[in-house]
Amino acid sequence: MSINFFRNFIKIIFIIPPNEPASTKQMKSIAKTKTGIDGLDEITDGGLPAGRPTLVCGGPGCGKTLLAIEFIVKGATLYNEPGVFMTFEEKAEELTQNVASLGFDLDKLVKNKRLRLDYVQIARTEIDETGEYDLDGLFIRLEHAIDSIGAKRVVLDTIENLFAGLTNQGILRAELRRLFQWLKTKGVTAIITGEKGDGTLTRHGLEEYVSDCVILLDHRIINQVSTRRMRIVKYRGSIHGTNEYPFLIDEEGITVFPVTSLKLDKDVSTKRISTGISALDKMFDGKGFFKGSSILVSGTSGTGKTSIAAHFADATCKRKEKCLFIALEESPKQIIRNMRSIGLDLDRHVQSGLLEFQSFRPGLQGLEMHLASLYKMVRKFKPQSVVVDPITNLVAVGLLREVNAMLLRLIDFMQSEGITLMLTALNSGSTEHIDENVSSLVDAWILVRDLEADGERNRAIYIMKSRGMQHSNEVREFLITSKGLDLIEVYRGPSGVLVGSARKAKMREDIAFAKNNQPKHLNKLAKKSPK
Repeated sequence: MSINFFRNFIKIIFIIPPNEPASTKQMKSIAKTKTGIDGLDEITDGGLPAGRPTLVCGGPGCGKTLLAIEFIVKGATLYNEPGVFMTFEEKAEELTQNVASLGFDLDKLVKNKRLRLDYVQIARTEIDETGEYDLDGLFIRLEHAIDSIGAKRVVLDTIENLFAGLTNQGILRAELRRLFQWLKTKGVTAIITGEKGDGTLTRHGLEEYVSDCVILLDHRIINQVSTRRMRIVKYRGSIHGTNEYPFLIDEEGITVFPVTSLKLDKDVSTKRISTGISALDKMFDGKGFFKGSSILVSGTSGTGKTSIAAHFADATCKRKEKCLFIALEESPKQIIRNMRSIGLDLDRHVQSGLLEFQSFRPGLQGLEMHLASLYKMVRKFKPQSVVVDPITNLVAVGLLREVNAMLLRLIDFMQSEGITLMLTALNSGSTEHIDENVSSLVDAWILVRDLEADGERNRAIYIMKSRGMQHSNEVREFLITSKGLDLIEVYRGPSGVLVGSARKAKMREDIAFAKNNQPKHLNKLAKKSPK
């Protein structure tokens, strides 16, 4: 053949475009089946691949069977898709009892022909590896179960038990492929659970290659605290989240929290709300915080951080809005009792349903689980304001960078929900430094500190930052009284701002001087008489 022939051949293949270029075709995403599991449909961009098998793998106790049974139950109850749950490990009676605590009534679904439970026991002695081993018997049984209720969803739990005694890799690979292809032919959306192997996603290390979608569940222990996480390892024909996502297993089933895929595209409000302290409102341009903003109140121990947060919660409830108070250091009863000493009755807001306390020790669970739990509390209670007091205690659970990442996600989540968030934090010593490095993330930062002079301790408050508004740059004396919190007008002496006894003494001296020498200034000074 001539050189010209090859040149023309290459030109036809690589240069001349086809009649309908791929770039101009309208790409169609694959059909998907919603799982009904909170958060899972979001990170899979719509659900599992419809009519295809999905592998759910992981170690013991990570929630494989629970995820599979919830997929079947939600399909039957929410999407009118009957399901077949074939188990090779637990008997139908045991499975029914195990998931009853989650509110799943499997017996009712079976009675209404929305669910078919089938326990298949496969003994090692029944497996023949003479070359005649196949899954025809399983296919017949499974097909009958599918046709009996018109099932659209199928679960096989777990696949290792199906091939427990099979050591011939050739037969194993062939039968695995045949099983997955048979499920596709039936057009059912299937979940197949598998146990994690040593260095592989599954024990055999084959299932993940023939599955269209692979979900890896993980249950890890870090610093004696357990955390469950989920990752979409592969998903043919679809985009999906690739990060690790924490998920909760509680009395309502599984909830996945896609907290690591947040974007800076949130709406903001120009509405202003009160801090709960009128004098402090004046320092914020006379109007208080922006609604939906994040506020940090930091200071050393005993400076009144919790009292400021309690005033903010009280003001929220007085507007007939809900407030969620997350207490990481004191119990709700302690906070309610202590706030009575400064004239706040928070219990009446609790009784009215406007204020809800959630109190727990940070060491109860990991940072991701704390964040996931908080998300769930917010979505259930639907508050307009949230207080977390104090965030400093979270350092005991994770590293500083982990705490910082968690707080960033928390702030972004609250902003996306239009919720005003107040955080309290303990300063390191007498400096303005905060270990959690959260000061740059918040919209407003209030600093409360101790001033020690002349043998007494007084409090001072000032605003470090407040985005989007004019604010006072004054250092104000901060009083905690039986009637609430108050800020004293700035009083300057020869050596600077005076507080406490020095302020009172200087004011008395100035009033006496004005009375004797400048009567016309008496009224003006009297208004500043010592409190």
